[in-house]
Amino acid sequence: QVQLVESGGGLVQAGGSLRLSCEASGRTFSSYIMAWFRQVPGKERESVAQISWSGGTTDYADSVKGRFTISRDNAKNTVYLQMNSLKPEDTAVYYCAARLGIWKTRFYDYDYWGQGTQVTVSS
Repeated sequence: QVQLVESGGGLVQAGGSLRLSCEASGRTFSSYIMAWFRQVPGKERESVAQISWSGGTTDYADSVKGRFTISRDNAKNTVYLQMNSLKPEDTAVYYCAARLGIWKTRFYDYDYWGQGTQVTVSS
């Protein structure tokens, strides 16, 4: 079992940057595949980025490739999402998620979720 707490959201102008953090409880954080998802009202929760347990493998949604970077520090039980060149369409609630087992990218394949953090990008 793992509990996740996100931080770092806020209001930023288009073109700006934010870094989200997700701190996990528990001693087995390094065993989990970690991911960031986002959701806007009325739409399905969408994948933003995933990272393997070691950090050696990452994957990104096409819409954020080249602008966002996912990373993790297993010693600190924390996963990060560095978001650069933000656009108004990046506005959403961002969620951290975790799963054990094989690589998955859909929200329904993840077992543990944080409470979400709001990111708002103004034009």
